[in-house]
Amino acid sequence: MRLDLFLKLSRICPRRSIAQKLCEAGLVLLNQRPVKPAHPVNAGDIIAVRRPDRETEFRVLIVPEARNVSKRDARDLIEVIAEKRFEPVEL
Repeated sequence: MRLDLFLKLSRICPRRSIAQKLCEAGLVLLNQRPVKPAHPVNAGDIIAVRRPDRETEFRVLIVPEARNVSKRDARDLIEVIAEKRFEPVEL
């Protein structure tokens, strides 16, 4: 399954277009390397998503076969490993 689609199905990103933009900007790391939105995701992979106020790492537990996943089942797809919060910087 494509990375951008997995980010949407697991509810890490609200829309696939947002997941694609994050990947293209280099803010999504798969196994500690920046990747393109079409990169395949496998069970056991580590995904790090960087945002302005935090960075979150997830472990992929299950890669769904279907293109639709219920909100309840989306929680079972990933495991949060670490979350780092950043303080806002004033210039």
